[in-house]
Amino acid sequence: MRFELHAVLTLSADLTGLSKELGAFLESLNTTLLAKEPSRTAAITKWTTHEKTLTLTITSETSLRPHNALLQVKNALGAQFGKSHHLGIRSIAVPKYTITFELDRPPQKPVTIPFASVAIDGKTAVLTITDATEEFLQRNYIDRMITLVKEKVENQYYEGKAEFWKLIWASPEKHLVWTKDPTEEMEKLGWLKQGPTKGKWFYRPQAAAILKTMEYIAIHEVLQPLGFQEVIESHIKPFDIWLKTGHMEGMPYEFYYVVEPKTRDAKDWERFIDLTKITKEVDVAELQKNLSPPAAGIAYAQCPMIYWSFKGKTISESSLPVLVYDKTAISARYESGGRHGIERVDEFHRIEPVYIGTRDQLLDLREKLLERYTHVFDDIFELEWRKAWVTPWYMQQAGKIGESGTQETGTMDFEAYMPYRGTRKDSEWLEFQNLSILGDKYITAFNIKAQKSELWSGCSGIGLERWTAAFLAQKGLDPDHWPKGFTRYLSKLPTGIEFL
Repeated sequence: MRFELHAVLTLSADLTGLSKELGAFLESLNTTLLAKEPSRTAAITKWTTHEKTLTLTITSETSLRPHNALLQVKNALGAQFGKSHHLGIRSIAVPKYTITFELDRPPQKPVTIPFASVAIDGKTAVLTITDATEEFLQRNYIDRMITLVKEKVENQYYEGKAEFWKLIWASPEKHLVWTKDPTEEMEKLGWLKQGPTKGKWFYRPQAAAILKTMEYIAIHEVLQPLGFQEVIESHIKPFDIWLKTGHMEGMPYEFYYVVEPKTRDAKDWERFIDLTKITKEVDVAELQKNLSPPAAGIAYAQCPMIYWSFKGKTISESSLPVLVYDKTAISARYESGGRHGIERVDEFHRIEPVYIGTRDQLLDLREKLLERYTHVFDDIFELEWRKAWVTPWYMQQAGKIGESGTQETGTMDFEAYMPYRGTRKDSEWLEFQNLSILGDKYITAFNIKAQKSELWSGCSGIGLERWTAAFLAQKGLDPDHWPKGFTRYLSKLPTGIEFL
């Protein structure tokens, strides 16, 4: 890796007459300030002066980046010539900064990133940054830009690959009660009504009763028997949480964003209110004048805020493993395409258990969760379903399709056969449950510690719409055809509302 930076320093006084003294000082920096450690060296390879400007070229092939070296040189110049010559540095500009580095393999198509042009010849990449400011250098973007180019090239080799999927186990085939789409049939019966916008549903009493039964079963048959405790969190997630979890860089195109009013002063809103009263319409352009830029979004999942709640905390050994779940935060994800059934929605209801503990505790918990889920899906729902190792969702969000976790960390999907979609072999099964162990990914991101132990974490999102869709697709809408295990919890549906 080679760095070459060209910088122009504007000083407070004319450098004429200081050329010799300045040159000697810059030469000395190459053997002192810029060469303190063998693995961290840089060099001023060229310098010129003109009136109040000093032009430098700094190169490096080590971990001491020239942009960092430049800031050190700036401080050293100020300390050396400030008092003696009343010389201060007014500004720094970087007309050109070139970084050359090797890739693991050549790209399959051009790569672009913000702030720099990218030229790649074979496996050699050259980043060229022009007109950089001192503020830009201080933000230390350079290494992230290099990493981003490498990631983009690597991701090109995953594009178009099928997601990793490895079957673990499959239940026996079950007798089919019907082959209809439960969402369409519930709409016909008036149990459901499509929301006023895409991907939202209004659940009338019958559908709501089924959904709430799923919630009850998940809590009382899976979570409470294992010692999970309920927490309550906000629906709204600030960006800093998603930055730590990686969601913000992985899936910003799926969020529903939240904005706040700039002010609650009615005078500032007078024109918008007047327009609304006159036109009986929403003038979006006028509305936007009174809105702040977005700084948060609606929950994509509950786990990020749960991790945030432990940020910087040291957990007592006696509290391990930590077993908590949230069922209150509504989740929102902007789905592509038009309207879909309740199995694929923009707004949905889920329960998210999160677990934090030692490696052994979490591996043991995974087996216990598998037992509880299997009990529900076999004994209560009597589903036809299967388990598979898949590309972990946190790798998918980074574009790493085709990768899987190890047998210790990673994601297991539970999939249900949906008869209305076609044959078992040729149709798409519904992923209606997952179970992940994430290692120390979020433990490190949120600086969560234990008194003695090394911590891991994991989560297992329970989507109530997905459970409902899988169950009804196989068992139908008539409670007389439902398994006895399920009718112990819901044997009769509410009468509902009759419309004329």
